[in-house]
Amino acid sequence: MRFPIVIHKDETSSYGVTVPDLPGCFSGGESYEEAITSAHEAVACHIEGLLMDGESIPERKPIHLHQGNQDFENGVWALIDVDISRLSSKTVRVNITMPSRVLSIIDEAADRERETRSGLLTRAALQFVDRQTTA
Repeated sequence: MRFPIVIHKDETSSYGVTVPDLPGCFSGGESYEEAITSAHEAVACHIEGLLMDGESIPERKPIHLHQGNQDFENGVWALIDVDISRLSSKTVRVNITMPSRVLSIIDEAADRERETRSGLLTRAALQFVDRQTTA
């Protein structure tokens, strides 16, 4: 999903980023490139918060509709692309097969961690995938 952003820079400040379609979503950076990277993170975090709160993602407007706003005067416009499919908190029921002994071990670990079986398996799977992608 592409979001328009506006980047501001004063002589005495770092770069500031505003996301007009996501009220309250701001970011910044010491360089233009850092500001863009921070904007990606800010938008992803903001949308994740909306989804976790059960709210919908606000409708995006074309840049030209925002450019007339005096708050964004003299800013540099850009579009950032954020993959919101990775942020969806919608749960999906799956059917898996594993040895009953392994299932018992998982359930005992979930009890120790005060988690559900699904929560423990989700966390373990994400940690595994994270290790594989950073290796």
